[in-house]
Amino acid sequence: MSNPVIEVNNLIKVYEKRGQQPVHAVNGISFQVEKGQIFGLLGPNGAGKTTTIKILTTLLQPTSGSAQICGFDVVSHGTEVRKVICAVVQENAIELYLSVRNNFRTFGRFHGLSNKAIDSGIGHISELFDLHECLNERGMDLSGGMKRRVQVAKMFLIDKPIVFLDEATTGMDAFNKRTTIEAIQEESHKGRTIVLTTHILDEAETLCNSVAIVHHGNIIARGSVDDVKSMSLHLYYLTITCNASANLTKEWISQWNPITIQQRQSQWIIGLRNELEALEILAAAKNVVRIEQFEVNSASLEDAFLELIDKKESK
Repeated sequence: MSNPVIEVNNLIKVYEKRGQQPVHAVNGISFQVEKGQIFGLLGPNGAGKTTTIKILTTLLQPTSGSAQICGFDVVSHGTEVRKVICAVVQENAIELYLSVRNNFRTFGRFHGLSNKAIDSGIGHISELFDLHECLNERGMDLSGGMKRRVQVAKMFLIDKPIVFLDEATTGMDAFNKRTTIEAIQEESHKGRTIVLTTHILDEAETLCNSVAIVHHGNIIARGSVDDVKSMSLHLYYLTITCNASANLTKEWISQWNPITIQQRQSQWIIGLRNELEALEILAAAKNVVRIEQFEVNSASLEDAFLELIDKKESK
């Protein structure tokens, strides 16, 4: 049974400046998010993702349309909405002159937590986000990626059912990003609903149960990751790793008219229209070279995203 905790209906936001053409940042989008989902709002820069998040977190009023969080309208019941959400916006919000530990303590006290609850929460999020070693460091002494991780961790110090993360992993290195993604997944498993915006498509494919792709303020695709991937060209990638002493050639592979051909030393990555073509190439290749390894994968969310955006741009 559907149990949406976020409902967005025909949301519109128009920015108007005297003497300039109105800018339609959000142009009639609608979607629902179920309890416990990780929902991804995806799109290129300027697509309307951040504007949508600002409306849902009561930082910005829509021009028209409506949005409800846990049944509360974001315009007429903003106070009630703010009681059930927490949010990480694009700007880093960390007290630079306080230690990480005191950043957490200040944030916890601001939200009415007792000292005992704060200390217990700090232990939990330090473990979850691997922050033990930096608890006594000042905010100004942290790297950009670590500041961002601390900011995200703060959201999980307080027990709010809905978390908004706007480009949460911006500026993080691979280690920080992986730790943060794993922590977000663990919190989702506990029943929290998480809405994130990102332009990093492999991150969204790893994290999200459901996504919506936004382009010029419009939703152009929506559904599960697999649903959205199926809206684009059915593309498969065949990866063949050959023995170093003998290799295939681009000319040999081209006889199957693949969509793409990439070579990385003794490895070939071939884009194809269906799995049957992949099997035909494999059967022929084993009579030509010694195959060390092969793999067939369907197209990624990024492939689908780029194709859907290109279709819209070409119209």
